Amino acid sequence: MYTLYGIDESGSCMIEIALQRCAAPWRRVDAASWADGEGSDELARINPLKQVPTLVTPDGQVLTESAAILIHLGLAFPDAYLLSGDRAQIIRGLVYIAANCYSAIGIIDYPQRWLGNADEALQAQLAAGTRRYLHQAWVVFAEQFAGQLFAPNGEPNALGIMAAAVSRWDQAREALSALAPGFAQTLAQVDVDPIVAPVFARHWPDWEVS
Repeated sequence: MYTLYGIDESGSCMIEIALQRCAAPWRRVDAASWADGEGSDELARINPLKQVPTLVTPDGQVLTESAAILIHLGLAFPDAYLLSGDRAQIIRGLVYIAANCYSAIGIIDYPQRWLGNADEALQAQLAAGTRRYLHQAWVVFAEQFAGQLFAPNGEPNALGIMAAAVSRWDQAREALSALAPGFAQTLAQVDVDPIVAPVFARHWPDWEVS
């Protein structure tokens, strides 16, 4: 059985979706770097950064980094179609999100990690500038990967799942609705997939694009 360390409104949602697509037995342990509790203490023993998602495979391997986990599951369960389509571009897109979007969100959420004891005005300036970069990075993503989010059978692949999840943070969907409305609609198609929709609804019960 797979063990997934995660928490609602976090990146663990995309791994939950992928595990369901793989029809693999799994359980979730509620844990996160910002949450206290037995699960978070357990997570710290296997991942000192307490990152979520963290996935432990049935043979005991510890996997971190959402893109890496999705690639692993796509390779381990080819019938789930997570890497179905142009595999080279799917993998490229997964790494693009990790490097340019996910990383920016970390700066926006925790500017003090980079600025130390700097005053709140400087932290706010860093967060605002990073958010502008994040939104532009999503526009570039839309231009290059809009046609790569679905497997040939019509199901969202790993790139579609990751893009739909990570774009839910820091007003990215709102920015895309204004700057790349066609791509925003493509993400909305991922949202309503019958496996994706209930997971997103559980993670973000009140979420909507304004």
